[in-house]
Formats: sequence, structure tokens, C-alpha cells
Amino acid sequence: MNQSVAVEVESVRLSARYILDTVPSYVTVVAAAKGRTLAEVEAAITAGITHIGHNYVQDAQLMIPALKDKATWHMIGHLQRNKAKKAVQLFDMLETVDSLRLAQIIDRRCAAMGKVIPILVEINSGEESGKTGLLPKEVGEIVALIADLKHISIQGLMTMGPRFGEPENARPFFQETRQSFEHLSKSNIPNIEMRYLSMGMSNSYLVAIEEGANVVRIGTKIFGSR
Repeated sequence: MNQSVAVEVESVRLSARYILDTVPSYVTVVAAAKGRTLAEVEAAITAGITHIGHNYVQDAQLMIPALKDKATWHMIGHLQRNKAKKAVQLFDMLETVDSLRLAQIIDRRCAAMGKVIPILVEINSGEESGKTGLLPKEVGEIVALIADLKHISIQGLMTMGPRFGEPENARPFFQETRQSFEHLSKSNIPNIEMRYLSMGMSNSYLVAIEEGANVVRIGTKIFGSR
């Protein structure tokens, strides 16, 4: 390992350790590995990160086989239907299930493998055009339909929220998603277990935790700017 890579790896290790030491112990930190090297991700794992997120199936195919048993692997980017088969083979959790149709495809792929996969249902909490996710008013109805699928385990909700800007601007998005989460927790829909509320990224994870997140997806704060 050359000196510049060694410095970069040590920086990742220190940043990851700082994040883990400063978030509440009940919060799962998912290190967002988009565009990162194997050495960087290994450094985060060495520092104590146990959950790694990938945005793209094709990138995950290059990394997960090398590090499979060292972490729990989350799909945190938009999942295209034609990538569902490979995604259920690679990942331990899919955080971005945003439609009944996608859920049905995932269910069929898992059935063929004899696998039940945990998912989070993605919410478009700001009802923003061009963003994926269910609208808050759709959540109850669609989640109830997804819950009928035998090879999917609904374990919570996920939202993106604004990626940039003032962290406080994200608070209403997180509040909206938390309200949906709490409503579903009380809904008594069979076959769902509302365990995880995944909200917040490097710019907004502290606000997200204040609003109830117990999963945060952090890239830049761990790995630095790409």
C-alpha cells in the first residue's frame, strides 16, 4: 500500500470511528459506499462499521463477494426491476422498495431462491416530482398489499429527504415519514414488523436521529468527498 492510499485509509478509519462514537448506540450506521474503493470500505469495517450500503447493483457485484461475511449489505439506491434478481442474491436488505410491482418481482425472485428478504418501503415524504417512493397517503394501502407477499419481510420505512442545503430544511420530511412509521406500527397489518426507520445522510443525519431515525446512511462524513 503506497503512502497516499495508507493516509486515505487511516482517514476513513478515524472518521468512521468518530461517527460510531458520537451517534446513539441504538442507531445503525450504514456506510454509503458509492464510488468507494475496496480498501476504503475495508477500513470502515475495521473501524467497527458493520453495515455497508450500495447504490448500484453493478458496483455491489464487484465488492460484496470480496467482503461478504464482514458486513451486512444494504441496497440504498433506486432498484430497477430488471436488477431485482441480482439484488436479492447480493444484498441482506433492500431499503428502497418503492412500488407494489417491484415488491412482486422481488417476491418471485426470492421464491425461486427459497429466501425471505427484509425490506424497507421507501417514502417520498416531500411528494417531490422526479423522486422515487410512495406518497404518504398511499403508504397504508400499498404496505398492506406488499405484506401479503410470502418471501418479503417488511421491517420499516426509508426516506431520502433533501440531499443538500440546511439540515433543518430536512426536518419536515423526516417528521412526515416518522408519522407514517408510527401509524403503520399501530395498524395491526399482519406480517409486518416496523423495526427500522432509515432517514438522514451525511448532511442531515443528526436532525434525522432527533426525529426518530434508527438507521442513517453516511457516505461523505466517513469516506470524504469523492
